[in-house]
Parts: sequence; C-alpha cells; structure tokens
Amino acid sequence: MKFAITSKGDSKSNTLMHKMRTYLQDFNLTYDEDQPDIVISVGGDGTLLYAFHRYRSRLDKTAFVGVHTGHLGFYADWVPEEIEKLVIAIAKTPYQVIEYPLLETIIRYQHGGKETRYLALNESTVKSVEGTLVMDVEIRGQHFERFRGDGLCLSTPSGSTAYNKALGGAIIHPSIPAIQFAEMASINNRVFRTIGSPLILPAHHTCMLKPVNGPDFLVTIDHLSLLHKDVKSIQYRVADEKIRFARFRPFPFWKRVHDSFVSD
Repeated sequence: MKFAITSKGDSKSNTLMHKMRTYLQDFNLTYDEDQPDIVISVGGDGTLLYAFHRYRSRLDKTAFVGVHTGHLGFYADWVPEEIEKLVIAIAKTPYQVIEYPLLETIIRYQHGGKETRYLALNESTVKSVEGTLVMDVEIRGQHFERFRGDGLCLSTPSGSTAYNKALGGAIIHPSIPAIQFAEMASINNRVFRTIGSPLILPAHHTCMLKPVNGPDFLVTIDHLSLLHKDVKSIQYRVADEKIRFARFRPFPFWKRVHDSFVSD
C-alpha cells in the first residue's frame, strides 16, 4: 500500500507526521506523495480540506483518514494518543470505505470564455465585489427568485455543520446525496421577496445563479477565495465524484454533531 501524510504545519502535527511515516515504513508501506492509496491528515478539518483539494484528481483511488491535534473535527476521528493503533490498523487491517457527496461548481463566462469547474467538500459561497449581491436563482431551469442580500451559500451534507449552520441551515446526514442553498442577510420588504429559508436540493436538481447587477464576484470553494470576472452564470449540483474516507472503526455522524455542539 502507498501512503502520504499532510500536516497542519505546527510542531505537534509535524512531529506526529514524521513518527507515523517512520512507523508505516517499518511495516513496509511505501511513502508516495503523488499516487497514494491512503492520505493521512494530521491537524484539523482545514488540513483535511487541503488534502482533499491536493488529491482531487485521485478521488476514485485515494481514501482519507484524519488525526486531529487540536479541537475535535468532523473529518478527523483519531487523536495523537492513538497513532500506534492507527498505524497497525492501516498496515494490517482492511478498511471500510465510506463515501460522502461533493458539491460541483461550474462558472461560465461572458463572451464565450472557457468555463471553470470546482469541487467542494464543505461549501461554496458567492458575494458581490461591491455592494449588494443581486442574483436570479433558477432551480431545474425554472426561475425561483431574485435574491438581494449579502451573499449565497451552497453546501454539502458534510459541510452542513460549517458555515451553513451559522446561516440557520439544516444539518444533513452525509449519506444523503443533496446540496443545501442558504441565504446571507437577504433583503425582504414590500418590494423585494426571497424564500428566506434554506432549501435542500436532491442529486438530480441543479441550482443556477445568474448575475443581475454586475459581472464580478468573490467565490469561495471551501477555504479558497477566488475573484471571477465577467461571470455569465454559476451552476451548482451534487457532483458525480465522491470523497472516500477510510474507516477502521465506527465514527457515528450524530455523535460528532453532539460532541461538537451539544456536549459540555
């Protein structure tokens, strides 16, 4: 088996990374940063997001596993005191593959420019470069609303506990292939109307955003923030690809939700 390890970069994470690399090589596993079968993320959820984007071209071949060195993460289910146990599991135990849905974002440009495609593990947001964001929202090719406000957030089920939750969105179990549409500070009065509630769209539905008041937008893809000019439309849907997690023991989603938001 070939493996790679990504680290948050702090001294604790780097020490664990080097220790795990040595242990796994002692078990005759091959360290390969280019074509790993398994990627170990040491840090937090942000470190795993970085690893996901680094290996997004190998999602059908690479599985991820996380070790958290700070606060409890939604993607990292091992702690530093368990790395010997994890190393033995990786070296000796066949793992179960758990797949989570991803968000596909396609940005098309005016004047026939080449479209850009992204995959997000958590979410994508859209904001205006200046002033209020005004977007026509289409669902399944039909006009749904004209949004006016601070911005829009499209999230995956696994990302529903992140920015989406802060916007009042629902928490969705990641076994459900869906995306969620949430508004940021929408303007609602006697003149302007939006739905005002988060929407959950199934895998066969597409959400299309079409600019009304300007062609330039700030678009985030997980932790990446990008300026896009001359935008004609932004399309969102459940991606065909999925992220694969290597599970060596149960990691119940609702327990993670409880431990992160409810437990003392």
